[in-house]
Amino acid sequence: MKDIVAAYVGLTKPRVIELLLLTTVPVMFYAARGVPDLGLVVATVLGGAFSAGSASVFNCVYDRDIDEQMRRTRRRALPRHIVSPRAALVFGFVLAILSTAILLLWVNPLSAALSVAANAFYVFVYTMLLKRRTTQNIVWGGLAGCFPALIGWTAVTGSLSWTPVVLFLVVFFWTPPHTWALALRYREDYANVDVPMLPVVKPAHEVGRQIVIYSWVMVATSLALWPVADTSVVYPIAATLLGAVFLVEAHRMWRRARGTESLTVIQPMRLFHTSNLYLSLLFVAVAIDPLVTR
Repeated sequence: MKDIVAAYVGLTKPRVIELLLLTTVPVMFYAARGVPDLGLVVATVLGGAFSAGSASVFNCVYDRDIDEQMRRTRRRALPRHIVSPRAALVFGFVLAILSTAILLLWVNPLSAALSVAANAFYVFVYTMLLKRRTTQNIVWGGLAGCFPALIGWTAVTGSLSWTPVVLFLVVFFWTPPHTWALALRYREDYANVDVPMLPVVKPAHEVGRQIVIYSWVMVATSLALWPVADTSVVYPIAATLLGAVFLVEAHRMWRRARGTESLTVIQPMRLFHTSNLYLSLLFVAVAIDPLVTR
């Protein structure tokens, strides 16, 4: 029973859920200009977690053929036949229904609609349409992962504004460097299953160049929140320092990729881990800013 429960939990990709919720809760703090209602936070987090988990389950069902062939994914529940595709589909639909019900009943219709849209976009646009067809798969498919910033804001305010849109764009421009660094590490896996991730079809130096471009745009977008949202100096100081660290690491990886395809030399996972830390701390700064200036 313990193994079966662990298998179902694994289908939801808990680490992805953690990252998505990390961009939801801080935005709620900023929207509330302080500490938001605890019940609202719990409902939004629970609904968001179920929604993201549902999308991940559907992704695992659709990609089970290639997951079985990739080192990074072959120990998931479906490739190991611990959970059947039918049972996984039922689980995914149950999570989706619970998510929508929670957000409708205890948050608001706009947040519920945004959650359903993100789920559908990830499954139908990214997983089924883009992932196996274009090098731009993660660029546009990554839009689904940007929705939590909007959901966190609408949960508190019931409406949209430019503030969550800027944070939405920060996550949008963050996604390619984050994902391409990981894809560079596992490019042989993607190549073996004919998934045209950018590191599969382009040399490492070109991947590094595009990562640097997206990184600069991401940092510039993060700083745009200062005038748009009228933050205190706490946020721009944090965004500048974190952005500088990210850019240094991105440029270093690009430089290491010149004239070599050796992953030992390029060390793409350094940038991947840096990207996780960057996004986490940036959104912590978003949450802290209104608390400092109250």
